Amino acid sequence: MAKYIIRQSPALTGDVSISGSKNAVLPIMAAALLTDEACEITDVPALRDVDVMCGLLRGIGARVNERYGEKTLEIAAEKIASEEAPNELVKKMRASVLVMGPLLARAGRARVALPGGCAIGTRPIDLHLKGLRALGARIESENGYVVAVADGLRGANIYLDSPSVGATENIAMAAVLAKGTTVIENAAEEPEIVDMVNFLNKMGARIKGAGTDTIKIEGVERLCGAKHAVIPDRIETGTFMLAAAITRGSALIRNAVPDHVKPVTAKLRECGVDVRVSDDGLIVDARRGALTSTDIKTLPYPGFPTDIQSQFMAFLTTVRGSGVVIENVFENRYMHVNELNRMGANIKIEGRVAIVEGDCRLRGAEVFATDLRAGAALVLAGLYASGTTRISEIHHIERGYESFVEKLRGMGADIVRMEDG
Repeated sequence: MAKYIIRQSPALTGDVSISGSKNAVLPIMAAALLTDEACEITDVPALRDVDVMCGLLRGIGARVNERYGEKTLEIAAEKIASEEAPNELVKKMRASVLVMGPLLARAGRARVALPGGCAIGTRPIDLHLKGLRALGARIESENGYVVAVADGLRGANIYLDSPSVGATENIAMAAVLAKGTTVIENAAEEPEIVDMVNFLNKMGARIKGAGTDTIKIEGVERLCGAKHAVIPDRIETGTFMLAAAITRGSALIRNAVPDHVKPVTAKLRECGVDVRVSDDGLIVDARRGALTSTDIKTLPYPGFPTDIQSQFMAFLTTVRGSGVVIENVFENRYMHVNELNRMGANIKIEGRVAIVEGDCRLRGAEVFATDLRAGAALVLAGLYASGTTRISEIHHIERGYESFVEKLRGMGADIVRMEDG
């Protein structure tokens, strides 16, 4: 098993270029199943989750040509050879459930194992199924699988009990080939949904309202192939902003979309970090003056992202004062706290509330990544901590960060990836 070995690093400087969004590319790849024509996706990050989705699409019958050197995927689903998503792949990644909507729309049937992914809390697919039922699907469960069948989908008005990103995506993909009009109310508003909808509209879909809480979809008879560039990853952007801040460095974050990280920018500024927008990206400068704590509360977009909570918490342990973190999205997203405390942090949890004491003298330790973003938080803590930090279970981290070690080293971080034995 591989590990990251991190020694206390100097202030990070220079620049880093943000990769394409993991959370945008996966639903876009699933959406390519909706046409029998070839689709080309560019700015694709080379990630384990992308590899899993490629294997999943191949299992369904699509031809997938990976050109990672050119950050490009070509997907052609001329025929659906199987309406079943392979169990061994679905179990590795929650986003696998996103093939259900496209399979149901294209082939009239989908059999998908209940999804896996990071163990950060209960994330049922009830809202996915509620929306697909409203469109006319008959759904049953059998031996850990969900089976959906439809003779033909029909538009419907669908209200989501909570603004689920995955449910919004799955329902929208199913509805594009349904007869009539579908309206999704209380829809998720994330930039990744906007990116998927932009791709679908290039394919010939008729969708309005993406990025708002109401999405209107006029069904069409067929979709065509399209070429699309994936948006930059806003969670990677926030992670590198915090890497510069926690080391008291100054860095240029290239290929960032400032509007997508407004909550992170606002909270860093509250702490005393200078964040500026330039023609080349975002400049994060934490070299001047003492930094102080702040409070954060995670919310669906455009609120503070849950996927940045753990990284921001690591940063808060290093500044003056105490801060309060409230996790409103996932009930089990404090799994990194024990690991940070082993490094000398002083964090107390009361339900969904974490009290983070600052000015901690973090020390290197043997820790392990419990999930993707928790692992990123430990990397940031390791950059600041005295001594040496060894992080195991890094496969979680490599699900979501492309060339993480290389990018950090390019900014001056003392980090290496080492294979055991």
